[in-house]
Amino acid sequence: MHKPVVFGRAVESKIILVGQAPGDKEPIMGRPFAWTAGKTLFKWFNEGLGWSEDETRDRIYFAAVCRCFPGKKQEGGDRVPAPEEIAECSSWLVKEFKILKPDLVIPVGKLAITQFLPAMPLDQMIGKSFDITYSNQKVHCIPLPHPSGASPWHRMEPGKTLVRKAFKEIAKHPSIKAAKN
Repeated sequence: MHKPVVFGRAVESKIILVGQAPGDKEPIMGRPFAWTAGKTLFKWFNEGLGWSEDETRDRIYFAAVCRCFPGKKQEGGDRVPAPEEIAECSSWLVKEFKILKPDLVIPVGKLAITQFLPAMPLDQMIGKSFDITYSNQKVHCIPLPHPSGASPWHRMEPGKTLVRKAFKEIAKHPSIKAAKN
């Protein structure tokens, strides 16, 4: 894992978005979802909720499974954090849940989703809301696919339709309505 640690704005929110790990541009830009995946993610928030990137960053607490860039694979692309690295970083997420006591968690990408839900195909999770317990707290979980340019899932069917369906679920959640005020 490569320093520096990447983190979002200090936002007191009942909504927590959990990404996988920063890419190589996020440490330079100093914020999560600062590059290609971020452009897609904030486009989804704009289309689904009418929020700009700044409004989204001001209303949702951004966290991640791993807080540092894991490095590149030898064959190219970002390396998936190892189980030991995920375990090493897990205490941060647990502490954030204890402090924020969120009502809604939005995990983004398979690595983040599997911190909250059992592994299953994306088309069985995206577009649905789950009642879960994480860190001894009951919370609603609405997963999103990773908005990376490397994965075409969200750009073809059923992904496109299921992302829209996920944002309909997100939009009707009480904590989203409260965050607009």
